[in-house]
Amino acid sequence: MFDNLTARLSRTVDHLRGRGRITDDNVAETLREVRMALLEADVALPVVKQFIGKVRAKALDSEVQQSLTPGQVFVAILHKELVALMGGAAAGFELRAQPPYVVMLAGLQGAGKTTTAAKLARWLIESKKKRVLLVSTDVRRPAAILQLERLAAQVGAQFFGAEASTPPERIAADALAQAKRGLFDVLIVDTAGRLHVDQELMDEAREIDRVTGAHERLFVVDSMAGQDAVNAARAFGAALDLTGVILTQADGDARGGVALSVREITGKPIVFLGTGEKAEALEPFDPERMATRILGMGDVVALVEQVQKQADVDEAQRLAKKFAQGKGFDFNDLRGQLEQLLKMGGLAAVMDKLPQQVTRGAASKVPGDKDLRRQIAIINSMTRRERRQPGLIDGSRRRRIAGGSGVQVQDVNRLLKQFQDMQRMMKSMKGGRLKRMLGSLKGGRPPGFL
Repeated sequence: MFDNLTARLSRTVDHLRGRGRITDDNVAETLREVRMALLEADVALPVVKQFIGKVRAKALDSEVQQSLTPGQVFVAILHKELVALMGGAAAGFELRAQPPYVVMLAGLQGAGKTTTAAKLARWLIESKKKRVLLVSTDVRRPAAILQLERLAAQVGAQFFGAEASTPPERIAADALAQAKRGLFDVLIVDTAGRLHVDQELMDEAREIDRVTGAHERLFVVDSMAGQDAVNAARAFGAALDLTGVILTQADGDARGGVALSVREITGKPIVFLGTGEKAEALEPFDPERMATRILGMGDVVALVEQVQKQADVDEAQRLAKKFAQGKGFDFNDLRGQLEQLLKMGGLAAVMDKLPQQVTRGAASKVPGDKDLRRQIAIINSMTRRERRQPGLIDGSRRRRIAGGSGVQVQDVNRLLKQFQDMQRMMKSMKGGRLKRMLGSLKGGRPPGFL
């Protein structure tokens, strides 16, 4: 998300940092760049105008001009206004009301409400240790009810079923009664959508809100929908007293303008981002950290949190010992690392959280999920002995491995070469050249890194 915007703004930020003084001319020049970057990112024009006006007023302040580092102060202003644009402090999800806490999801058809309902249930179960009941009120699309029932089972939530002939508001009321009887902490209500906003849709949403007394009314919107998403947000905001917004498909939108527009249009905070297809691909939205990422400074805190949550500590310690010794690293270890990368969303997702100055020039060379899975397939086609002793893999073995994994011999050769490079890298770490290796990160990636 924000790939294009980040690329443009990070270049602008790098240029600004070295400015010894701030003048009307270079402020105007910089703001033109910022304005074009925001418009190309599909940020709504009124939002862009308001944002530029605030930054210009603060940048031309006398205290900024007299600062010893005016360029850096300007960057700080950009960061502060981006944070404000996206809602200021993180909204949080407090769950302070008497249970069951009712969360209602609303939005247009195709926005991803049903999958988001399941993702949110999983997040509440794993992060907040809550008992969650899911219900679908989409009686016009019976497949949606079946889909949510299956997803509920996958994430460990309970599901309240009902006949498609039952009125939506009745289903919602019955689900609430069941949530009370079953002592559930949270009830998540998935509502019907339409291809376009209409009065019937809004009336139904308001009635469900009334009978459940929803504590949260979250607008679910596809971040790739562009200005249509902004218009839908305006309509739903007028019909319902929204409490927040969830952006879906945030991983597939290189522009990200919807995230900057919807908050300003609705006046409601973005609370979650959907970052992929998997059930775990939902993360709380933090304006401070997102602004840092937009300006090309990365989000190392999020990366560390992700590693802490998903990494195998014992395995990490075992590998660290091998790295320290500079030997013993084999294809079993490499396979484990590749599988770990996939769990974290792939190498591209990891690099997205690193500062631009570290990753610049490397993005085009980063292997995707398909490449990682192909490498895992190659390793799986090796014998146990070959994984432990790669030196045994001669020409005939390479052909057998290629055939077993459905790839070309060249792909096997490439993986073996990368593995050899990684082994040499470990030896250099043992030899005390780690500092020089890390220094090479500024130019892209260390040698042999996938």
